[in-house]
Parts: sequence; structure tokens; C-alpha cells
Amino acid sequence: MLKLLNISASYQDIPILENIYLNISSKLFYGIIGPNGAGKTTLLKIMTGIKGPDAGEVLLQGKKINRFAKKEVAKIMAVVPQSSFVPPLFTVEDVVSMGRYPFQQLRFSDSDADRRCVDEAMEKTGINGLRHRRINELSGGQRQEVIIARALAQTPQILMLDEPTANLDIKHQMKILHLTSALVRNEGMAAVMVIHDLNLAARFCDRLILLHDKKILTMGTPETVLTPAHLKTAYGVETSVGENPLTRSLEVTVLDKKGAVHESVKQCVNY
Repeated sequence: MLKLLNISASYQDIPILENIYLNISSKLFYGIIGPNGAGKTTLLKIMTGIKGPDAGEVLLQGKKINRFAKKEVAKIMAVVPQSSFVPPLFTVEDVVSMGRYPFQQLRFSDSDADRRCVDEAMEKTGINGLRHRRINELSGGQRQEVIIARALAQTPQILMLDEPTANLDIKHQMKILHLTSALVRNEGMAAVMVIHDLNLAARFCDRLILLHDKKILTMGTPETVLTPAHLKTAYGVETSVGENPLTRSLEVTVLDKKGAVHESVKQCVNY
């Protein structure tokens, strides 16, 4: 569905990514993880065509992504960015309806099909009750759900999310992750998410892509990626990795130099 072939990228002549090969398939939920500055957001921008690589090719459904019109890319792929400005007086329905723009022949015109897609997107994200509320009246978590609904209104085959759970409370984090997982499982979508929380990544993602030193250190299932050796190399910390008996997913605990749990940095977010 989406391939990266020998991708390298930089900002102001500073190398960020080198020799990246990646294949994104449908029906899988991918998590991009790695330390700050590893190039996670840059990788996502290249995958979506927002940023062009210095070298290599990005293929979307077998065709170079830079040969697609932007509207054609938007019919296949939807992006939930880290931050998205929305005019504060727009209603929730107005914002979600923006997701239908790639399909509209005339600007600000909508069809029965457009309205149906908007209704379905709001239903999936559970924001029907907010339909007529203005964006400036919503909490941060609610606004993030509206932005995701806007992306779903595009009826994408690939959903790209850049840290969608950052700065959200537990309830909204879980709601977004459960929703993304369900879209992959039930609708055959591919989802790619930049995520910092290793325990949530292990719990929800089918595949993890661990970035380190401008390259993909390793990728695969959470069990093969989240090992103490890989985490030591990427993050420079000692860890204990085991199964959480309640979630049946991996749990990463950061240790201090003596091998004991370091309470100030312990990741304990298995809800």
C-alpha cells in the first residue's frame, strides 16, 4: 500500500534520516517510536508527501507519491497532525465536513454521499452530541476527536497520526487508541501513529518501528522490538520488559543503575 525505498532526509543540511526502507500494509496498526529527535515526525511527513526526501522514493499504491495531485492523495490517505488550526467559531459539523473537500467538484458544496460520510465519521468517534457546538467550546480531547473525525470523513485507506494522544487524559487516550485499532481490525485500514508511550504502543500496535541514529534500528512485533537490548541502544536506559497479566501486553519499566525500579520515570500507564 505504501513503500519507502532508500529514503534520506535533512533539515538545513542536518541529516535526520538515512537509508530508510519501509513497507506499510493494510489491516495493520504501526507505531513509530524512538527518542526525541530521532526523526519520527519527519518520517511521517515524508510518508504523507508533506516533505520531500533528499534521496529515495515514496510509492503510494505503486506510484510515486509526488506524481499524485494533492486531492488524489487525500482520497487515499488522511493525516491527523500534531497541531491543527481550526477557526474557533466553526461548529464541529463544519470542521468534520472539511474532510470531504477532496471529493467535491465545487468548493463548499456537498452531496448526500458527503453528508453520509460526515455522519458516519462523527458516529465512529462518538461526537454526534457535539455536532452543533463551536470548536472554541470544546476541551482538548474533544477537539482531537473532531480532527480525527475530519480525517475519517475522507474515507481513507491509510490513516496517519502524529502523537494524537499527547497531552490528553487517560480517557481520551484510550478512546483514540481503541478507535484506531478498531478501524484497522474491522475496516481493513492501515494506521501509522507516532507515539512516545511504549506501553500503549505495545498494547495497541501490531508492528513497531524503532528509530535511532537516523535509521530504523529494528521493526516488527512489539515482542521483537521492545527488548532491553534495543531499548538500551535507542534510549540509553536499562529496562525490564515483561507481560502485564491484566492487558496481556508487554510492559516496559525503566530501571536505575542498580537495577531497581526508578519511580520518577517508571512507565505505569497500563489502564
